[in-house]
Amino acid sequence: MELKIGLKTSLMHVSYEDVRRVWQEADEMTEIADAWLWDHLLPLAGDRGGEVLEGWTTLSALAAQTSRLRLGLLVTSNRLRSPALLGKMASTVDVISGGRLVMGIGVGGTVQPPDAGGVLGENPAVAEFAAYGIPLIRPGEGIARLDETVRILRKMWTEEEFDYQGPFTTLVGTRNAPKPIQPAGPPLLIGAWGERALRVVAEHADIWNIPGPPHNTVEHVAARSRILDRLCEAAGRDPSDVERSVQVIVADDGAAEARKAIAELTAVGVRHVVVGSRRQYRPGGMTWLVEEVVRPAHETSRI
Repeated sequence: MELKIGLKTSLMHVSYEDVRRVWQEADEMTEIADAWLWDHLLPLAGDRGGEVLEGWTTLSALAAQTSRLRLGLLVTSNRLRSPALLGKMASTVDVISGGRLVMGIGVGGTVQPPDAGGVLGENPAVAEFAAYGIPLIRPGEGIARLDETVRILRKMWTEEEFDYQGPFTTLVGTRNAPKPIQPAGPPLLIGAWGERALRVVAEHADIWNIPGPPHNTVEHVAARSRILDRLCEAAGRDPSDVERSVQVIVADDGAAEARKAIAELTAVGVRHVVVGSRRQYRPGGMTWLVEEVVRPAHETSRI
């Protein structure tokens, strides 16, 4: 399988005009296959009072102003929107984009209780969710809710009308029109790293995503991928049916390190890498990213 490389623009301390310009530049660069936003309501670093654009409304605008890139959120927080509302939003963006959406989703903000080793003050989701009135839940419930949401999304994209009774959601007479342009709905990308969440990936996902360097080593990614292989087999799926996807942050002067990381990731079976750098917003930044990181990574992967 050929290596695909995407672009991520985290909506923190950056203007909409800059994000739109970068996406439109990327739309003209055929070496870049897809583009991604994030899903947070407050900055996770730097000035906590800084600007943050909301992910899905921004994605809808960018879907209308690009024509080639596949697109999505890496990843949607399952804690911020109800499942049926999210299904309607995703269907709408798929229609606006002409069938280019990839449905990226993850558990979202959860907390480990202090008696289980959790430290609330170290979790950025605490302040974010408190500011927006969203209750934090334990990881086990978060994973169960993610599984339920995925099941509801599939129904909304493929069934004309349905009822649903689950542990967290009750739906009666749910209809969703227009349906996504993609016949079975957008491909499903799930971001996960813990074994319990990887079970949801093994059962439902088309693509699995995990943060890579500098957050996780290549060895860690490979170890998680082996666990996913085992869980796919236990679920009756061929592990090769789940594409392996990794995010790589590129420092302003980190092109060589990024090229090395991508080469090592492809060697352990990763076939989709999403890169992002603050330098991409500067004049000539996208050209630098493609010439110094993206194009060489493609060339290396073909050797």
